[in-house]
Amino acid sequence: MPVVSRGDRFVFAQVISDVVEFLGLDEKSGPALSPADLHACYDHVLETAIRLVRQMPDDRLDDQLPHRPRSYRMLMHHIFQIPTAYLETEDTGATLTYESLVVPPPAEMRTSAAIADFGDSVRRRLNAWWQRVANEDFARPVPTYFGETSRHEMFERTVWHSTQHTRQIASLLEQAGIIPDRPLGQDDIRGLPLTDKIWD
Repeated sequence: MPVVSRGDRFVFAQVISDVVEFLGLDEKSGPALSPADLHACYDHVLETAIRLVRQMPDDRLDDQLPHRPRSYRMLMHHIFQIPTAYLETEDTGATLTYESLVVPPPAEMRTSAAIADFGDSVRRRLNAWWQRVANEDFARPVPTYFGETSRHEMFERTVWHSTQHTRQIASLLEQAGIIPDRPLGQDDIRGLPLTDKIWD
């Protein structure tokens, strides 16, 4: 859990606006993209992720990521589990938990095609959700495991989280000698709080 401290005071560094306020910085914080723009971005990101996941050879799914105990299979599933957890909180009003974000893939989800099919169902669910909420208030606060944040900020966080991992899948395909099919570029991440760095 990232933390910023000053003397004996601290703040969880999960929400940039909290850090900016805590440090007394004269900086604009909060999402740069509107909820509508975030939805359009996310739809494209998930479409890209589904396409890239389908390219991953099944015999690479148990390979481990560099410097972290997570398999390719877990990472690819995680891309789609992130919006699943978000949509569950939207549907129920429950607090977003860390555990809901890291639910592992079910035992029967053993192929890239199966993970991509799951992703396709999540993308359809996201778009159906957006049709229902497009005109709703995204400024209201929502509860999460790292504290309270705005619905708008939580949506942005959900989008950039999957986006970063989608960029990582393209990198893993390249490392496997496979040319990624239309990976995300700079225009696709414009407005999201991401750097050029794909791996920590």
